[in-house]
Amino acid sequence: MKYFLQVLLVALISCFFCGHVNAGTAKCMNTYSYCYGKLFNCPQGCPNQCEVDCNTCKPYCPCDKPGAVCHDPRFIGGDGIKFYFHGKKNKDFCLVTDSDIHVNAHFIGKQGKGRDFTWVQSIGVLFGSQQFYVGARKVATWHGSDDNMHVQFNGADINIPSGDGEMWTSRRATCRSNIGVRVVPITEEESRIHGYGITEDDCFAHLELSFKFSSLSNSVSGVLGQTYVPGYRSPVKIASDAGHGGAEKYSTSHLFATDCAVSKFGSRGRVLRLRIRDGCL
Repeated sequence: MKYFLQVLLVALISCFFCGHVNAGTAKCMNTYSYCYGKLFNCPQGCPNQCEVDCNTCKPYCPCDKPGAVCHDPRFIGGDGIKFYFHGKKNKDFCLVTDSDIHVNAHFIGKQGKGRDFTWVQSIGVLFGSQQFYVGARKVATWHGSDDNMHVQFNGADINIPSGDGEMWTSRRATCRSNIGVRVVPITEEESRIHGYGITEDDCFAHLELSFKFSSLSNSVSGVLGQTYVPGYRSPVKIASDAGHGGAEKYSTSHLFATDCAVSKFGSRGRVLRLRIRDGCL
């Protein structure tokens, strides 16, 4: 089974959903959708892992949608333009920073020719005065049935319930935005094709992320956040697969720090609460 966590951030509350998805299929877990619970085969572009749009009842590749952070970090900006931000291994960088939400990412990797090969191992989300952490556990040999995701809320481990429809909740919630999180390994084939040099002692399990925002301010910043500013013009040419520079201005001292040069966090605080349910919306 594959673990998928969906973090839904809202004005006074946050919700966290986790689902078990068999490789090659996905299902809608929105009980209000007419295709609720129906299994769909993943499309050709992502034959092993996909999601279902419960409005259209069609499967799609989340790594190809705006707000995606996947692979050797490849981003799809809010403007729909693809770019790479490799950062540095064993360092933390600000992905999104706004007045009431701040998202940092910890990068892991291996030294390559000319630059580090890097992946996002974990994210730290600050929302008001509270903190949420989700990370990929270090794995030598990948077993998809294992729980390879570590989740914490305000420093306390969260045990995600298993079984469709099961839920852990702190209080009531109304959800507006979300962060989808999935743990994946570097496969032998990927390592061979890209020359990553992955060895048997570490398959570099990492996160694939999909952000969906509905209430960011016009001053939002960060590697990904800046692409949601109205009128933002990407320095990357469409379909060029180029990278964004300026890593130093997004660098932060630790996963829950707000000291990156572009930080906007803290001007308007909110309270964070959460709900966890097995099954993806």
